[in-house]
Amino acid sequence: MNRRLGIIDLGTNTFHLLIVEKTSAGLITLFRESRPARIGQGGINLRTITEAALARALEVLRYFRETLDQYQVPAHRTHAFGTSAIRNAENRAAFCDTILHETGIDVTVIDGDQEAQYIYHGVRSALDLGSDNALIVDIGGGSVEFIIGNQEQLFWKQSFEIGGQRLMERFMRHDPLTESDRKRLYGYFEEQLIPLTNAVHQYAPSLLIGSSGTFDTLVDMDYQHRLGEWPPRSQTGFELPVEEFYRSYELLLTRSHDERLQLPGMIELRVDMIVVAVCLIDYLLRAYELRQMRVSTYALKEGVLAQKGLELDL
Repeated sequence: MNRRLGIIDLGTNTFHLLIVEKTSAGLITLFRESRPARIGQGGINLRTITEAALARALEVLRYFRETLDQYQVPAHRTHAFGTSAIRNAENRAAFCDTILHETGIDVTVIDGDQEAQYIYHGVRSALDLGSDNALIVDIGGGSVEFIIGNQEQLFWKQSFEIGGQRLMERFMRHDPLTESDRKRLYGYFEEQLIPLTNAVHQYAPSLLIGSSGTFDTLVDMDYQHRLGEWPPRSQTGFELPVEEFYRSYELLLTRSHDERLQLPGMIELRVDMIVVAVCLIDYLLRAYELRQMRVSTYALKEGVLAQKGLELDL
């Protein structure tokens, strides 16, 4: 019996594929890869997925389909999830129909609440949250999910459509970001995140845990700076000292695109979006007086596996 499963996360900036197999020893990861698709580029604030974005999506998903076929994962055991850019696009039905027709991949579009739920379970699988409440943050290209919880319980969650691609197109009028644009950006955070502020006052998280994307790159920059090497691939949770975050923050805010690209640990995919993302992290640390940061390499797709493994016949 085929006990292999494919999970695809169709993010606004990046598409992710995870292939696992159930064995007598438990779940083993057979394949894991992320590829840029940038489906939010040029259309996310217009509520559309452009023709160029569709072409990029199809290129990545044809590769994912070939990989799934190589690993003998059938279509009915492939579960693909569309997030912010897709759920908010007025042409999302046509986009998903084209993907199904061209690749055989059937996309399930999930709402922000479900996305946050999966992220919580993914993070909880990557590291022990302990008994203290944590503010979990997943900064995507289209949306940002905020979750407050500990190892035992999820207390509060909400998805905000303030992801990196949206912020970049709206606020990053100059590179490096000007002081006036940065102030506008922080004012926008304060205005948009009132529900989060209320939840933080109620549940009093003591640390910030970031998952995926920007946070992965910040860990890479930390390791390259301190140790001259990449973080261990097998490790799923990391400490990120707040002082190290601010070292990177200062570098990222004062350099241009080309200069940021030369920073050890930086990748081309995140070189621009990371600017507005670290501004959001800085805002959260200051506004909510958080003094500790951790990073989870697990996010939505691992959360799907953790929460839905039984339903998916694993």
